[in-house]
Amino acid sequence: MKYRIRVRILLFSGKGGVGKTSVAAATAVHLARAGKRTLVMSVDPAHSLADSFDFGGALFHRDTSEPVHVAENLFMQEVNINQEINRHWREISTYITSVLRTTGLSGIEAEEMAIFPGMEELSAMMYVNQYRNSGEFDVLLLDCAPTAESLRFVTMPTTLDWYMKHIFGFQRSMLKAVRPFANRFAPVELPPDSYFRNLQDLFSRVQGVDSILENPALTSVRLVTNAEKMVLRETQRAFVYFSLHGLTVDWIIVNRLLPDEIADPFFESWRKTQSETLAHMEQYFAPVPVRRVPMFRNEVVGYEQLRNLAEALYAPGEDPAAVTRSSAPFSFANDEDRHLVTLELPFAEKAEIGVFKKGDELVIEVGTIRRHVGLPTTMAGLQPLRARLDGRRLVVELGTTV
Repeated sequence: MKYRIRVRILLFSGKGGVGKTSVAAATAVHLARAGKRTLVMSVDPAHSLADSFDFGGALFHRDTSEPVHVAENLFMQEVNINQEINRHWREISTYITSVLRTTGLSGIEAEEMAIFPGMEELSAMMYVNQYRNSGEFDVLLLDCAPTAESLRFVTMPTTLDWYMKHIFGFQRSMLKAVRPFANRFAPVELPPDSYFRNLQDLFSRVQGVDSILENPALTSVRLVTNAEKMVLRETQRAFVYFSLHGLTVDWIIVNRLLPDEIADPFFESWRKTQSETLAHMEQYFAPVPVRRVPMFRNEVVGYEQLRNLAEALYAPGEDPAAVTRSSAPFSFANDEDRHLVTLELPFAEKAEIGVFKKGDELVIEVGTIRRHVGLPTTMAGLQPLRARLDGRRLVVELGTTV
């Protein structure tokens, strides 16, 4: 699919506490200084983007969802769910609040409870579509919530599309027919038709976003991590599931590595652990590049500190928005009753390839090199049945053994 306006979209995700907000903000600073119209937007309900730029209450109005000017070419935005409800969710929120009030909740408590999971992410998705259509910015950087919530964010358009196609029409028609009768006897009134019009309007505002996210020429995922075993495991799972949902991970960014200048024996064990974990990352994620960021002397807060972080992460003149990967390194699919894993293996010869299963990973051997591919839950219990080379790709069929 071709678009008249090509806005580059970069998603920064990772385990909570790894520094993804700082990396996203630093990348935005670098892009803006290079002359690109840049917006960095927080889609994490626990917003910390304004804190990263060190904005105080007098400088940043947290009661607005409008982009805030930070520096030349640079804007930031934190999605404010209370304002989004007034803008986009009024009919839905009003109905849910009225239902909750019948249970005995006060007005304020009912309004708070009417903010249900997904509202904030869907509101952010509407902004992505809006900015993509307007061409107001060259690059959108999304500071996503921790991994699990990030996956909910990227899968939401597909989920909503399924609901609109399979459930929405039937549900609306059925309730329209029974509403006059049911409302006379039910303890709670059924949702009015304006509720469904609100849903339909919301769907129209995010329609097409899924194809944008799955287009590697437009959207890439940057996974931010630390060189720690527990963090690595979550990064591996995130890599698998983003790939499973059709998104392209083009960089792994390892944050807070001990710099060489630290020679205190106290840190030797940490240095050894980081070195071993980095080696495993390089092997696991290849050919996706693993970027390294050192630990700084001070907390990375404020424009100048973010600029220093950007200089450590990017070479002078480097464009972080450049498209470096046109396809995911591996993919998962179901073909009739078969479960398939496909990997790009250029230059490999059939005689040197071996495939076996280890735990919840599929291990691919090419000569003396091994590649570990984490499997999604639906495939983790299956065994490799057969494998074939299809041009530059290795296709492995998984199933149950008798």
